[in-house]
Parts: sequence; structure tokens; C-alpha cells
Amino acid sequence: MKETVVEEPKSKAPKPAGGEVVLPQLGFFGMVRWAWRQLTSMRTALFLLLLLAVGAVPGSLFPQRSSAPAEVTQYLKDNPGSGPIMDWFKLFDVYSSPWFAAIYLLLFTSLIGCVIPRAKIHWKAMRSAPPRTPKRLSRLAEYGTVTIPAANAIDAETAVKDAAAALKQRGYRVDVRDLDTDRPSVGAEIGFLKEVGNLLFHTAMIGVLAAIAYSGLFGYSGQRVLVEGETFVNTLSSYDTFTPGTNFSDDTLEPYSAQLERLVVKYDRSTEAHYGQPLDFNATLKVKDGTDAEAETKTLKVNEPVGIGGTNIYLVGNGYAPVVTVKDGEGNVSFQGPVITIPTDGAYTSLVVIKVPDAKPNQLGFVGFFLPTALVDEKGVAFGSDPDPFNPQLNLNAYTGDLGLDGGVPRNVYTLDTSTLTEINSRNLDAGGIVLAPGQSYDLPGDNGSISFDGIKRFAALDIRHDPGQVYVLVFAVLALAGLIASLFFNRRRVWVRTGNHPDGRTMVEFGLLARGEDHRLAGEYIAINKALHSKWLVPLEDAEQNGEQTPAVTENSAPGDTPATKDQ
Repeated sequence: MKETVVEEPKSKAPKPAGGEVVLPQLGFFGMVRWAWRQLTSMRTALFLLLLLAVGAVPGSLFPQRSSAPAEVTQYLKDNPGSGPIMDWFKLFDVYSSPWFAAIYLLLFTSLIGCVIPRAKIHWKAMRSAPPRTPKRLSRLAEYGTVTIPAANAIDAETAVKDAAAALKQRGYRVDVRDLDTDRPSVGAEIGFLKEVGNLLFHTAMIGVLAAIAYSGLFGYSGQRVLVEGETFVNTLSSYDTFTPGTNFSDDTLEPYSAQLERLVVKYDRSTEAHYGQPLDFNATLKVKDGTDAEAETKTLKVNEPVGIGGTNIYLVGNGYAPVVTVKDGEGNVSFQGPVITIPTDGAYTSLVVIKVPDAKPNQLGFVGFFLPTALVDEKGVAFGSDPDPFNPQLNLNAYTGDLGLDGGVPRNVYTLDTSTLTEINSRNLDAGGIVLAPGQSYDLPGDNGSISFDGIKRFAALDIRHDPGQVYVLVFAVLALAGLIASLFFNRRRVWVRTGNHPDGRTMVEFGLLARGEDHRLAGEYIAINKALHSKWLVPLEDAEQNGEQTPAVTENSAPGDTPATKDQ
């Protein structure tokens, strides 16, 4: 016979020199697929979340142009070297910078890319049957057996159905299998809410980010200081400072008004240790929600905002506003009204700045402090001793000259640059400083006019916010918390029960439990299932079983009459 030689087929792929493995090139679409998988990994999502928190830090450390443009201008002036570099990196416009928006959008995309595939996988897992019954249940983390006496007349098929019913009562999803064999079994699974909670948490985080973005686009915030008797109207010109959203429109401002009728501050007068400390701030507002609406009285307190016209009005500060009248050298009233002061301590010692650019022939400026309750020490220096106006006193220094308000450069209303002004009143001059009590007046030297202290009013610093995504943030935050709780307190478990008939008429049952991940409560679940099965078949629970010892049962490879293997074997 001829010997037939079969040649091996030659590979068309070139063999690498030296036996080295040559990896296939990914190509453009392969690189895109690889980049997408990296972006949508949970590790990348956590890194982007951390990066977003770190990126927001400069917004708290440096003044932001949207809320404090004057401070940004001053910072650039004081730091001519580093200021422009920081401005180039948008550190004064952090929340509207391209790099912050890139982090935000990448995090948003990463979370969506994480959630959608996991949701699909979890949906398939919930619809699929529990895994097949293992051959050796004794190798599982928790293992137990039950022997049903022949007198109970329960065969293997009935026993497996009873076990399925018992597990179903405990919330398991069950699948009875192999009923046509002599070894029927049931597979059960529970704990799908753990992954549902995990998915809910990440989906809610996406919702929180979307709601915050919605507020940033269509919301706005502003501040206004109101003196008792003054009225705020919700128009752009009525705000002291205003920060609009990216897509803000004037049509967003709902027409309403709020008048500050009275501000009452209650101080502690009953305890010596906390004497004079504020206990309650109570502002009475008369609001009109619309041009034709009826006036309504509302109470504004700290952490208890007043909602009107789609905005929330918050009480964020308060102080005194002395009412003064300034007459110039020609005898005309150049300034009259309350002056907002800045409190500096618990006794409401407050800084005062008064600018009178309309005074003639010389502009006038005043710098000093207001004391609600003034006391004088042995050196003749006045100081504040109590926040209530028991002995109010106004102490001022007067200046003349160009106040710098006509040059078009923005100036802080609460500060006065005196470097180019002429001082006409102070303790260091012969004329002395200006010290006034309510109802008193003072004639300025050099025929520069006079100033009088007419009375005291209080002011309230208001923060007005329109946050259309606020409710959605709350809803998604609650959902995220619920999802986190579910992912922490629910555990994914699987239970298998196998039954078989013994030649002597007994029905042998074995069951095993397995947890997916760490589950310190699995042993407790084993005890509960063990008791439930014994109770189902009215089999007394032996003391040995209560102590964790196992009863022999029929295993996959045992023959009738053999001694079956236990967990320890």
C-alpha cells in the first residue's frame, strides 16, 4: 500500500522574526472604541468626579468676575505678574471656563456610558433563570440538610415544590427544574435591588448634574440691601449686584415688589454668659406678587426664605443705617437719608462712609464709625458695648476735595480713598472729630456746610435667587440617597435545593447558599431558611442543627444505602 502523506496547511499570515508576537493594529475605529471604554469605566467616572471637585476650588479661593468684578480688577492691579497668567487660565471665571465645562461634560458622558450598559445587563439577568444547580452543594459557603421521615409521605417532587414555595415566601425568585428525574432541584435568587439601587444612584447623579446645569443656564441671583421703609422691585436696576445665568433673559424676571417694613433683632438678656448675643432676626415684608396683586405681609427669618415670583428671598445680614443730612457751604441740602454701615463686631461697631459729590463749592466725604451703645474709656476713646441702641453715637472725620466719582472708574460705595483729599475734621486737628448723638448737628470748619444725625433705621441684606432646578436637585438627591441605601443594605444571594428519595422511604433534602460578594448576613439567612424548611415539613429541628452541625444527605455521586458526604468532607 502506498503511504499517504498529509501536509499541514500553510498559514497565510507572515511569521514574525525571532518568534515575537505581533499585535494587530487597532485602527481608527478600534482606537475610538478603546477610548470610549476607558471613558465609560467606573474608575474614570470617579476620577472625573474628584477632578470636578478639585477644579471648583479656585472658584472659592479667588474672586470671580461674575459676582465680584471690582475685586477681580483690584486683584489684577495688585498682582501685575501672576494676575494676567491666572486670568488666561480662567481662574477668575472658573464656572464658565472651557476646562471646567469639559470636566463637567466628560463626567456627564462617563456616567451615562456606565449606567446604560449596566442597566441592559441587569435587565437580562433579572429576566433569566437562576444558574444551574451545582453538583456538590456541600462546597458552597453555607450548606445544610433536612431528612423528611417516611411517615410524612412527601416524595422528592413534592418536597422540591414545597421548598420553592418556602423560598418564594422569603422573596426569592425561584426556578423548579429536573422534575422528571429522581433528583429534582430548585434554584433561587434574591437581591436584585442591590444592583437596582446602584443603578438608581448613578442615574440620580446624572439627574443632579443635569438639574444643576439647568439652573446655571436659566437661573439668576442678586443682592440688595433694604433699609426700613424702602421697597425692592424685581427689575435689573433694583439690584445692587446681579449674576445672570448663561441663557438669562429679562423676561425671566417676574414683576413683584417687597417692602421692608421693620427689622427686629432679639438679643439674649437672661443669661450672663451669652448676654447680648443675637437670638432671632425677624424681618417683616409687605409683598405684592404682580402689579395688580393685593399686598401681603410675610415674615422673613434666617434659613426661612420668602418665596415670591419664582424666587426665594433670603435674609443674609443686617445692621444699622444712621439717617443724616448734609448741607454744603451754600446752605443747600446735598445729601439726606440713611447710610448703610458695615458691622465689625458683636456690639455692632459699624464702619461709616458718606460721599457727597454734589456739595458746593467743595465735594465732601466722611469716614468714621457708628456705635449703638457708646461708652468712653479713661483715655477719652469711645467704644461699643452693646448691640442695642441704648446710647447711639456717630463718630466721623470730614474731608474735602475730588472724591473721584466723575472719572468713570467704578468705586466701592463702602470705602473712601482719602489719599488725595484734605482732612478738615479729626482728633489730630484743632477742629477735632465729629461726635454726634441723635438730633444733634455739627458745623464743618471753613464754611463747608454742616452735618446732622437725624435718627436710626435698620437695614436687611437680602439674597434673591431664582433656581429653576432646585426642586429637581432635591428629588434626584433623595433618589441617590435611596439608591445608595439599597446598594449598601441589600445583598445578592443564591440558594439551591436538591431532593431525592431514599430506599427506606425517607426523602433526603440538601440546600446550599452562596453570596455574590461579601455578605456577613449569609449565615443568618442560612439559619432562617433551615428553620423554614423544617417547619414546612413538620420536621423537628435537632439541637445539633441549631448549633450549626449538618445532617447527612444524598449527594450527586452517592448510591442508595451509602453514607453521603457532608460539608466537612
